[in-house]
Amino acid sequence: MRIDWTPLRTELAQWRAEGLELPFWWRDDDAVAPTEALDQLTSLSTVTEVPVHLAIIPQKATETLARNLSECFMPVVHGWAHISHTPGGVKNAEFGAGRPASAALVDASQGLGRLRALFGDRVAPMFVPPWNRIAPEVVAGLADAGFDAVSTYNPRKTAMAASGLAQINTHVDPIFWRGHRGLVEIETLLSQMVALLQDRRAGLTDNQEPLGFLTHHLVHDADIWEFSRQFLLEICEGPVRLYRHDGKGNL
Repeated sequence: MRIDWTPLRTELAQWRAEGLELPFWWRDDDAVAPTEALDQLTSLSTVTEVPVHLAIIPQKATETLARNLSECFMPVVHGWAHISHTPGGVKNAEFGAGRPASAALVDASQGLGRLRALFGDRVAPMFVPPWNRIAPEVVAGLADAGFDAVSTYNPRKTAMAASGLAQINTHVDPIFWRGHRGLVEIETLLSQMVALLQDRRAGLTDNQEPLGFLTHHLVHDADIWEFSRQFLLEICEGPVRLYRHDGKGNL
């Protein structure tokens, strides 16, 4: 796959010229067990030297995954069972308005406990709601449930989602979910990425929030894998600081 990365390279050159630095992180969702796709994700992380915040579904997570998970991954909590509780015709959400916040928070706390039992101190106390949807009432209780961050999608409006709870979102997703579920048109992806960076450079969005790359290894085709490889190598050629949510915030 030949990709003309000139638009991204030009924008990153402008960042260098202005003495700016881009915090960057990578989140991958829906892990539950060792698979060939997870092996491929491990290899991609190794080749690009970018660590992965692996959003693991606690109810379905296996002990085999815990025993074999590479050190390139930081486990984070991906809901509880990845089951929607919304009524028909409403967009899927496990932690949305489809049930009482108290019940949702019990599941969130249970999810953190389950992953800590499996992965111990490797678990980062970040909550990733399935489908990137979460009710404000649930957000308000996450810090008391043991979390220090929540991650959804799109540039954050405020640095803190609630008292004691940082908002650290993702912003670039290469999958065309509403269509063929393959790779989004490359020109569209490049245009989106450049626009995200320009908004940060202009101060329209918060550049203290790490720019997040979101992947779903279990559904990648060859084009998505190859785009991801090239993109990660390209972005890391820029003035990038890799972010790791381990309580310290930086690699």
